[in-house]
Amino acid sequence: MGKTELKLEIDTALLEQARAANLQVGVLMERVIRAELGPQAAEQRARAWAAENAESIASHNRFVEENGAFGAEWRSW
Repeated sequence: MGKTELKLEIDTALLEQARAANLQVGVLMERVIRAELGPQAAEQRARAWAAENAESIASHNRFVEENGAFGAEWRSW
């Protein structure tokens, strides 16, 4: 996942307090945005990822069916 620089307007005193408390404002902003989007956004991203990678996933599953899981011969369980 890439990062994008974003210019924000924020109360100067609040930003100074956050910096004095060693808070990472960018990290906090990401957390707030994720919380506001809710679990539906994470589920939507997961579905999109699975759809985008369906061919690779199917290829991997075929390989495992045909050849077994990597290292299975050394498993003791």
